[in-house]
Amino acid sequence: MSAPVLAPVGPIGTVHGVGLGPGAPDLLSVRADRLVRDTRHIAYFRKAGRPGQARRIAADLLRADAVEIPMEYPVTTEIPVSDPRYNACLAAFYATCTARLADLARAGEDVVVLCEGDPFFYGSFMHLHSRLAGQVPVQVVPGITGMAGAWNATGVPITWGDDVLTVAMATLPEAELTRRIRDTDALVVMKIGRHLAKLRRAVAAAGREGEAWLVEHAAMPGQRVTPLGEAQAVTPYFSILLIHGQGRRP
Repeated sequence: MSAPVLAPVGPIGTVHGVGLGPGAPDLLSVRADRLVRDTRHIAYFRKAGRPGQARRIAADLLRADAVEIPMEYPVTTEIPVSDPRYNACLAAFYATCTARLADLARAGEDVVVLCEGDPFFYGSFMHLHSRLAGQVPVQVVPGITGMAGAWNATGVPITWGDDVLTVAMATLPEAELTRRIRDTDALVVMKIGRHLAKLRRAVAAAGREGEAWLVEHAAMPGQRVTPLGEAQAVTPYFSILLIHGQGRRP
């Protein structure tokens, strides 16, 4: 006969997914700022050997006695996303992270997971949230998305009137990218990285190369806004392509 599962003794902690916004520390919400400053256990994702972008944004807010929990991706671009090993490797990684955070919450500790942009917008925290839900209390603090930081960096509205805005990933097949670019009024393309050449071809095939802008490191040090035709051959991960809508206006 198996032993009964014992309920935690005392109050249970909460895991907070905290959106940090597009990159500037002063673009955090008041709630996000308070949680990051007040919470002792601070978790964040990063690539192995790197400090992590989320950690950089929140660096000056952490308590002197903060217990940091870096969660290092086992793979980023080393394996194609189409390879079954990619999902298997990340699934095991997220399961391990989930168990560690859940154990802290059951011990009565609150944990803040630092999230770039908004936690529920193409962020890694989503994969923790889906695993933690039902195990321990989980709360999400919204953040300004990276794409909002990017289109504000251009100084031009992204949509007008009845414009339809499409958000696409540069990881899509080239033909699908071309279709999406051709069929929308306004466009955001994220996760460009090594896909810039493919994205250039898709934009050209859709006949919109003269409208496209590349924003690198929006709201961060080194922010740069460049017409796509003038962009370098290799762009950083923190780059977003924009095409502004030209819809109805008074």
